[in-house]
Amino acid sequence: MSEIVVSRIIETTPERVWEVLTDLDRAPETLTGVTDVQRLTDGPYAVGTRWRETRTMFGKKSTEEMWVTASDPWRRSEIHAESSGAHYVTEFLLAPLDDGARTELTVRFAAEPVGPSAVQKALMAVLGGVATRATRKALEQDLADIAAAAEA
Repeated sequence: MSEIVVSRIIETTPERVWEVLTDLDRAPETLTGVTDVQRLTDGPYAVGTRWRETRTMFGKKSTEEMWVTASDPWRRSEIHAESSGAHYVTEFLLAPLDDGARTELTVRFAAEPVGPSAVQKALMAVLGGVATRATRKALEQDLADIAAAAEA
């Protein structure tokens, strides 16, 4: 499994960062790369919440179904997705700084192929670095977008 970790300091409380991070209905307005979100479950953001998220990556729109597998408000959220023969795990960690006046937001993204064929393995070896750089850039942009919304 390959993993990418990115962090950012946000000049507001973990509660405010959590509010922005878990507001699925406003995600297309908040996150530059997200063009649409369709909720599949009702109610507040919690374990079991499901949605379809449409995002532009590599110049193409892709829609993935995502679900929350862990939710510890103001501290941690874990989201899973499966697509194109891979299982993805995205973990957000919120750490209070300066007695809670600021927040360090860290995102850990991991992808694991599910039963890859020999061709898929060869493509991953060749294109893995490009995909890793593009994913890191997208995660950094997501954190910048979350910070801008939370600090506004």
